[in-house]
Amino acid sequence: MDGKQNCGFLSFSASSFTLWTVLLLIFSQAESYDPLDPFGNITIKWDVVSWTPDGYVAVVTMNNFQMYRHIMSPGWTLTWGWAKKEVIWSMVGAQTTEQGDCSKFKGNVPHCCKRNPTVVDLLPGVPYNQQIANCCKGGVVGSWGQDPSAAVSSFQVSVGLAGTSNKTVKLPKNFTLLGPGPGYTCGPAKIVPSTVFLTSDRRRKTQAAMTWNVTCTYSQLLVAKNPSCCVSFSSFYNDTITPCPTCSCGCQNKKDCIKVGSKKLKKEGVNTPRKDNVPLLQCTNHMCPIRVHWHVKINYKEYWRVKIAVTNFNYRMNYTQWTLVAQHPNLNNVTQVFSFDYKPLVPYKSINDTAMFYGMKFYNDLLMEAGSFGNVQSEILLKKDKNMFTLKQGWAFPRKIYFNGDECRLPSPDAYPVLPNMAHKNLMSFSRIVGFMFVVVFVL
Repeated sequence: MDGKQNCGFLSFSASSFTLWTVLLLIFSQAESYDPLDPFGNITIKWDVVSWTPDGYVAVVTMNNFQMYRHIMSPGWTLTWGWAKKEVIWSMVGAQTTEQGDCSKFKGNVPHCCKRNPTVVDLLPGVPYNQQIANCCKGGVVGSWGQDPSAAVSSFQVSVGLAGTSNKTVKLPKNFTLLGPGPGYTCGPAKIVPSTVFLTSDRRRKTQAAMTWNVTCTYSQLLVAKNPSCCVSFSSFYNDTITPCPTCSCGCQNKKDCIKVGSKKLKKEGVNTPRKDNVPLLQCTNHMCPIRVHWHVKINYKEYWRVKIAVTNFNYRMNYTQWTLVAQHPNLNNVTQVFSFDYKPLVPYKSINDTAMFYGMKFYNDLLMEAGSFGNVQSEILLKKDKNMFTLKQGWAFPRKIYFNGDECRLPSPDAYPVLPNMAHKNLMSFSRIVGFMFVVVFVL
């Protein structure tokens, strides 16, 4: 190979390397990008509210800006690495899981001396002097779309050996958020404009001495290689039920699954959650903890009706404050939702084709573990869009379904219930809907 050829080869290799590097960055970011909630994240804010002789007191606030993904029990765990030789003298509203080696301290011993402290929220009901606002929820944080007031968690920390001014304090690094399992990736801490607070009487403003933010984003691919839920379909115009695809969530738990009516269900501890969150599933063809069933129920003249049922097949898990997100072009014309709360979501394209459903408080916001009570269901009445409505080619079924923020596996389109050639129109005027009683009956 002569010099010119070699030079050309090197040039090609360099450009190829650059291209592959760019593609790698794009796809790595795409893994944590959610097109239905493009700006969703958890922001952890540190506000230095006062200086101490050897450090500072900070209020740490965790804001969940995700529209439909919340942190369930057993709650969040937050870890970071100190930049110097900092210690935690005390905490209010949270605690570390280990104290570490504090043997060099005599008399006044710090709360934690570990280089990488792990912090958890306190449980409800702790003494008042151990609480601050928005603490002590057992690490459970609601989603922003459901209830912004519940989408926050806070604690106070007194840090020593840390520097006593903006110039001498070093920001913590390597933040890790577990909520309650993996999935979140946290960026570096960044100094931002200091937070302005209102005093308790709300008549005077005060300002933090220093503020920094950490942003954590979620990727389903970091949690597991398989989905955690699946979707099945049925319709009034076809007797065929399209089940969840076989092994939708993987079949690694098949050997330990429990058949309906098994004597194992009477054993003590069957419904006790495990620390590693390993599920105990009912034996199914899909082997998913959660199945969402979408049934096209009735076709009126100006409206159509859908029934949604969510079934829990995990004997070890209760889902509190669950969320269900559906994407369908006719969700821009929701007329009424029965027995679920509902909120439209407008994604980055500003197309109103996405809706979030969740349980009514104290009624069905708790999805019980597998068994006779392990399901919740509702019906949706949608006004037809004359320009797009059709029952042909599976149009009436959703494009995407999410449960608790994770995308569920849908059946293959060629398996959807088919509209018969001589389909009975089964149309009703809206006046016949009046007085219709909603009966919660679901057989699958």
